[in-house]
Amino acid sequence: MFNSIKKSKTNFLVQLSLFVLGITTFYTGAAQNAEEIYTKPLTEVLSTIEKKFNVVLRIDDRNAKGNVSYANWRITSDLKTTLDNVLRPLDLVYNKVSGNTYKVDSYDYYRRSPAEGKLHLDELLKAYPTAAAFDKRKKELRECISSVLGINLNGKKTPLNPIFRKKVVMDGYTVENVAFESIPGYYVTGTLYRPAKENGSFPVILNPHGHFFNEQDPSISTDSSRYRADMQIRCAAFAKMGAIAFSYDMYAWGESLLMTGDPLAHQTGFATSIQTWNSIRALDFLLTLPGADKNRVAVTGASGGGTQTILLAAMDDRVSVSIPAVMVSATFYGGCPCESGLPIHGVCNGHATNNAEIAAMIAPRPLMLLSDGDDWTKNVPGTDDPYLRKIYALYGKPSAFESVYLPADKHDYGITKRLPMYKFITKHLGLNASAITGKDGKINESGITIQPNRDLLVFSTGVLPANALRSHKEIVKAFQEAQKK
Repeated sequence: MFNSIKKSKTNFLVQLSLFVLGITTFYTGAAQNAEEIYTKPLTEVLSTIEKKFNVVLRIDDRNAKGNVSYANWRITSDLKTTLDNVLRPLDLVYNKVSGNTYKVDSYDYYRRSPAEGKLHLDELLKAYPTAAAFDKRKKELRECISSVLGINLNGKKTPLNPIFRKKVVMDGYTVENVAFESIPGYYVTGTLYRPAKENGSFPVILNPHGHFFNEQDPSISTDSSRYRADMQIRCAAFAKMGAIAFSYDMYAWGESLLMTGDPLAHQTGFATSIQTWNSIRALDFLLTLPGADKNRVAVTGASGGGTQTILLAAMDDRVSVSIPAVMVSATFYGGCPCESGLPIHGVCNGHATNNAEIAAMIAPRPLMLLSDGDDWTKNVPGTDDPYLRKIYALYGKPSAFESVYLPADKHDYGITKRLPMYKFITKHLGLNASAITGKDGKINESGITIQPNRDLLVFSTGVLPANALRSHKEIVKAFQEAQKK
């Protein structure tokens, strides 16, 4: 009997334990919400999709770290719907590469499809079908863009207080490192190239740079762009041809880092504002130089320098020739916050704008586009070129616009792009192309000296003027104060 009681007690305890375990499990499960229960790693979900639909989904490690909530429920009988369900909440997109292979990538807010770009340009042509209508549009856009940038185009400008370093005499040209204050305490640093002949009337050419690393010393990523060989060659060639050329640092790039102290300051919308302002002030500076011809002003730059090129030409009527390289496209708004970090492409009087329309704001003054088959400008022949030709036709100036598409070229401002550019700028600025032309009748840039990075520094010791601003925060505040005047 004792054994029977003991056995019954044991069975009771087992059943009680199972009951308690069941209750615990129930409440533990109840403590999890549905989203947590159904959440799975993105890589696992993509693997399931690959097997279900017999496709290959390529994704890099940077984008593959996320989790998918309600994962099972997002997979349907349709591939497109499934990928949209899974990827869109994670700000990811997909594009068919070939066959059954798809590339999964992060959503780029600054990109549009060629079809979208063409549709937008068609809408703009319909909205502004005459020269008078487009002139009105240009005025509206200038007001909208300058407002977004926080730039007062009619305000009082502060003294430039330029600093000139030692002039170096080269073969047919001179080189000087220069700084000036675009606002009190912020020094724009750059290099000035002038013809060796000091007397005469000289066109001026601004050369903003893009996000190219330095092939002379790839380890110094921030000492790139205006220090590169191709930038030095272009500016020196302009000087040999009889122009005053100036290359200058982007915000928080190169020597500008001495003031911001932080390269990430370049990855801000404010960089768009101050770089546009610096270009305007760079033109002010160039026009103070002896012999500078205010009626012959050009600006040319590649990639991010192309963005600065079209913005300066759009904002400042003193620019008479614009040559943006590997940048302008109605499908691309700029991959850096320093280009598209502010809504300068937003709706203005009922219509959003894009870089093709901003480039067109210089019309009917001369404009040349340089494009290639290796980046977004591969769309230029089918979208931007036809649009811009129609804009120039409105003014009866079709020959003032030229477009050179190089399908085998890469994203650069190499010799194949410089050759047509030299011809175009010579035509419209009256330069002396023979100064860089060899006996065989071909352009010859071999007489140009490529200087090491250190020789192009204004503040080579790292010591700034006493009034120099020392942080991104100080610069933003000083810029805003300057624009109130």
